[in-house]
Amino acid sequence: MWQQKPADERIEITVDGHRVVAYSYGAGDEVVFLLNGGPGLPCDYLRDAHSFLADHGYRVVAFDQLGCGASDKPDDASLWHIERYVEEVETVRAALGLGRVHLLGHSWGGWLAIDYALAYPQALKTLILEDTAADLPHLMAEMHRLRASLGPETVEMLLAHEADGTYGHPEYQAAITLLNYRHVCRLQDWPAPLTASLNDWNMAPYMAIQGPNEFLYIGNLKDWNRTADLHKIACPALITVGRHDEITPACALRMKQNLTQAEMAVFPNSSHMPFYEEPAAYDARLLAFLGKHRGRAA
Repeated sequence: MWQQKPADERIEITVDGHRVVAYSYGAGDEVVFLLNGGPGLPCDYLRDAHSFLADHGYRVVAFDQLGCGASDKPDDASLWHIERYVEEVETVRAALGLGRVHLLGHSWGGWLAIDYALAYPQALKTLILEDTAADLPHLMAEMHRLRASLGPETVEMLLAHEADGTYGHPEYQAAITLLNYRHVCRLQDWPAPLTASLNDWNMAPYMAIQGPNEFLYIGNLKDWNRTADLHKIACPALITVGRHDEITPACALRMKQNLTQAEMAVFPNSSHMPFYEEPAAYDARLLAFLGKHRGRAA
């Protein structure tokens, strides 16, 4: 049975009166600061996949965002918006004295990383955008393209349930499950750290910010688009994406074309989790990028 690799440090931080729990691995001067997907998802899946960086001289820091995992889970819908989470990231970085970091954001964590990079550019050495997008209306158009592969009758069924709000109906859930296995994780057996995070998912922030599932964006971030601002991010960036990703290579390419210093890696046998689907290739690509910018001055 899988057990989470124990962190070297488990630190509690107060963010606007709420308790947020962070985890630190390794003791290197170069910090890789992880922002996991979700929202409302504990960081288990991302920190487990990246704690190996501590063996290469990096300090790896992750935290359970407010509303998930070991952090407080307040029942206050006004907290679930990206602006508050940006300030939470900065509070955690400052409280832990991390200095300038290599900021790695996966999925929702990538949206958060983009907004953070625009608000606090002086805090970054590099920006790593994994399986994410900068334009959610474009992403939703891509999602509809992926959904169309299920066939017109299934698409009609999905739209009918979405119009009625019956997201829990078995036939609706069956179609979403199929999409998840095609575009979220293509492994037959999903990794235990991913399952651990999913089993502890707080759907309140997820529904408020994104929507009821991975293929329907109706939350308060549905119109979010930072494409026109990406040129303001001056630090080197790495974009990673799976060939079969729910947040498609077209989304990744749009980011690359608008960032000033970006490189892009497409993993041909992956969907939304290359660090589990193709770990050797993924780890090598990430280490190469970090090594190129190790010790980077401002």
